[in-house]
Amino acid sequence: MKLTVVGGGSTYTPELVDGFARLRSSLPVSELVLVDPDQDRLELIGGLARRIFAKQGHPGRVVTTANLDAGIDGADAVLLQLRVGGQAARNEDETWPLECGCVGQETTGAGGLAKALRTVPVVLDIAERVRRTNPDAWIIDFTNPVGIVTRALLSAGHKAVGLCNVAIGFQRRFARLLGVSPEQVSLDHVGLNHLTWERAVHVDGVDVLPKLLAEHADSLADDLKLPVEVLVQLGVVPSYYLRYFYAHDEVVQELLTKPSRAAEVAALEKQLLLMYADPLLDEKPALLQQRGGAYYSEAAVALASSLLNDTGDVQVVNTVNRGTLPFLPDDAVIEVPAVVGADGARPVEVAAVEPLYSGLISHVTAYEQLALEAAVHGGTERVFNALLAHPLVGQISVARALTDKLLAHNATYLPWAR
Repeated sequence: MKLTVVGGGSTYTPELVDGFARLRSSLPVSELVLVDPDQDRLELIGGLARRIFAKQGHPGRVVTTANLDAGIDGADAVLLQLRVGGQAARNEDETWPLECGCVGQETTGAGGLAKALRTVPVVLDIAERVRRTNPDAWIIDFTNPVGIVTRALLSAGHKAVGLCNVAIGFQRRFARLLGVSPEQVSLDHVGLNHLTWERAVHVDGVDVLPKLLAEHADSLADDLKLPVEVLVQLGVVPSYYLRYFYAHDEVVQELLTKPSRAAEVAALEKQLLLMYADPLLDEKPALLQQRGGAYYSEAAVALASSLLNDTGDVQVVNTVNRGTLPFLPDDAVIEVPAVVGADGARPVEVAAVEPLYSGLISHVTAYEQLALEAAVHGGTERVFNALLAHPLVGQISVARALTDKLLAHNATYLPWAR
């Protein structure tokens, strides 16, 4: 089995490699190809990947290349984890929206739109090359904004499933709190990528969310940085990304007083790359936990295994709606539990979504559709329309100011905006 990671020079990659090594019984990778244009980083991470495989007795071969076509040739699955513009572009995404009183974040708001505009054309080009080279390969997208990128892939007819680590993070957190194995925990996880709510937590078929909230609401609220009374009143656990919506102005004030997350990550990456260069290092370092992406490797292994081994098990993924949420278009991409097998991901039946959540889901879905149109076709007017439709913007003067700033900061990546 050959797997290719596009963006293999990411400091995330050792987390993924560790998962491939530990979980090789469910996903027997014979060849792992890391593709990245940054040859220096690629060689550092490729060397560590080989040492991780060797230490854990994995017989697979690790190959590094800057040649995308060679890397994807013959691959059974292609994982996308790229960042167009790197942490420098992310830092801009997280700062210039603040000048307009809007949250600066890489997956939502104006910063998220900027990332989508830079990313979607690149991902579609990669996917088209995968289709030409190896049309049977599955594309697993971990590249943010996952919902928009996955919708772009599916709208273009590619064999793709989107992946996020939020759901598996909640599953593991709940399992620890309950003192059960993660495999016993299943979630009623509903919404869009980075806009989800846990409406039930089932252990052996019994909903234990009321028990979780009764016993652990304070710690869960602390993790989410939301008032505990909100969790208790709603009776759900929101994704921590909901804080950008539920406490937008408070978050903006916080972001104005501290370094951007991109700056923090850039500093972490410098330390990680120095560690990766150590020829004696043969495991992922503990510092990598601060980089984010917890349990990404396990989620990626599980998804790839299900697609390639036709297991038909249920996982939380990003896939096409097809009437699952009847208030959304059929071609919208949603994040829900789905049966995953050789034919892709098919959402399970979802209980009716309460207006408190369906309204925001519908609003953000409309924005994502407009964002995708702007990413595929370009145009200042399309960018403005997407920003005006976003629930975190929604005012003409603010949308115009954000449009100007977005285009000025991203002209290098948007040929039509130069």
